Amino acid sequence: METLNSAGHSLYFESGLAELKILLESNKYSKVFILADEHTSEICLPVFQSLMDDFSDFDLIETSAGEENKNIDFCIGIWKTLLDFEADRKSLMINLGGGVITDMGGFIASTYKRGIDFINVPTTLLSQVDASVGGKTGIDIDNVKNMVGTFTLPQMVFIETEFLKTLPQRELLSGFAEMIKHGLIFDKAYYEKLKTTNYLKPSAEDIYRSVEIKNEVVTIDPHEKNLRKILNFGHTIGHAIESYSLANDENPLTHGEAIAIGFICEAALSVKNSGLSKEELKDIGDYILSLYPKYNIDRQSFDTLLDLMKSDKKNEDGNILFSLLETIGKCMFNCRVTKTDILSSLDYYNSL
Repeated sequence: METLNSAGHSLYFESGLAELKILLESNKYSKVFILADEHTSEICLPVFQSLMDDFSDFDLIETSAGEENKNIDFCIGIWKTLLDFEADRKSLMINLGGGVITDMGGFIASTYKRGIDFINVPTTLLSQVDASVGGKTGIDIDNVKNMVGTFTLPQMVFIETEFLKTLPQRELLSGFAEMIKHGLIFDKAYYEKLKTTNYLKPSAEDIYRSVEIKNEVVTIDPHEKNLRKILNFGHTIGHAIESYSLANDENPLTHGEAIAIGFICEAALSVKNSGLSKEELKDIGDYILSLYPKYNIDRQSFDTLLDLMKSDKKNEDGNILFSLLETIGKCMFNCRVTKTDILSSLDYYNSL
């Protein structure tokens, strides 16, 4: 079992949920709630209970799956459910699921009666290597991602690779994108190692390294004033494409598919604006396109995408700000680029 100490809480790797069992046996909490969507309650809850020796002293709150449901209306419904179940300030919420559940569940817990304790048990690769660290909670407003939220730390986070066995290939690939990002922004050797890794079978060691990288960045800058912004590489354009796809495509892009597009576009911006070499840009593009399906960014959507980027939470004084690569393994933040360069980066992706 590995334990990683983050600011104010611990992350447990492959612990069999041992520390959670001890916590619940302490009778510290008046009530325990598990928040899950209809998929995780069916597929992951049995795994959770088997790891917890058939623990059953909880109330299940089930919500609909999907990013489109990470909104205030679903929060209101869950707050009302907590009231109906007479949840008090000594209650505990266990968020069992992917990034939507951990983001939204953390937000709900951090605001219900001004805050109750919560624990994250991320069940997707994406949520294990990304949402598990850093205490960000949030919901979307009008398809703009994570526009309302808090910085609130969970009591504990448990990362169990047993849950990854429940995932379809597309979800594993989505999470793998965040692992690639960690290499691109912070650790070139890790990036090179991932290029030889089967994304369908990421090792516990690689997952640990991703979480370790994010934790190191977040510990230095917990409230995203400076360095933490590098974790947004690929996300300014990627989030805009993800939001557009969610609103317009019959089969929307996953988060990882969208930010993988963002990696290429923002790497192209990096060549002109932060010194990334053309050779490294080609390397990134070739690797990403070897894993992720090509997506046509309709030129008629460019203005809409720019509007979505203008709503990005990293922006300051009306300027769209990017985190860009100086080289693979080193990233800058608060980079201003021109509208022309942004549009050119979208055209560059389409040209590949």
